[in-house]
Amino acid sequence: MSVTNTEVKHVRNAVSSGGRKRDYFKLWEASLLILLTVVISISSWYTVGKMFFWSGLDQKRVKQQLEFLSKKVEAEPKNLEYRVGLGYTYFLNGDNENATKQLNQVLEIDKNYYDGHYNLGLVLKDEGKLDDALEHFQKCVEISPKDYKGFLQKGVTYRKMKMYKEAVESLNRANLLMPGRADTIYEIGMVAEDKGDKTIAAGIYKEALRYDPMFKDALEALKRVQ
Repeated sequence: MSVTNTEVKHVRNAVSSGGRKRDYFKLWEASLLILLTVVISISSWYTVGKMFFWSGLDQKRVKQQLEFLSKKVEAEPKNLEYRVGLGYTYFLNGDNENATKQLNQVLEIDKNYYDGHYNLGLVLKDEGKLDDALEHFQKCVEISPKDYKGFLQKGVTYRKMKMYKEAVESLNRANLLMPGRADTIYEIGMVAEDKGDKTIAAGIYKEALRYDPMFKDALEALKRVQ
């Protein structure tokens, strides 16, 4: 089913009205409501994915962080926060093998540790092991159903699996839990682009840039679809 001009207007109306519940944009099988609120900061050890926040990362700082956290984990091997941080830093350094090792050790200690599942999901998604990644993100939403990040990553993973209906539903849930996040809005645009609706995607990327005008991925995506 194609996206109509009327549906594009629904997106614009939702934006201009501050996200009133009567303004909806139907994107294929699911209904999306773009709500506008203040963007909050990400948590300390995890993010929605390194592509969003870590481009141009100073590798010298990564190596320093690896050294620091390695010593912390050695001194306090059961400190899960340090071990998750070490695993994610390995991931930033491109060492998925050691990242996976650290994060699996976290889950051996506490099988319901949210940060362990979330970050391991990121690593597996990066490796293209989408079914396995999805299991960990599903575990995230079961552990913390009010945290938008698990739903966001489920949506990203579903999109990569070309399961667009499920992707939209998960991203919509993420957007409802934490309205106005540029990263969530960007991913909604990515679903539209993957489905071939470039006009709709362009409008959504513009909306993401209203919250973060320097969002590199959204800027590049907007140029691409235009």
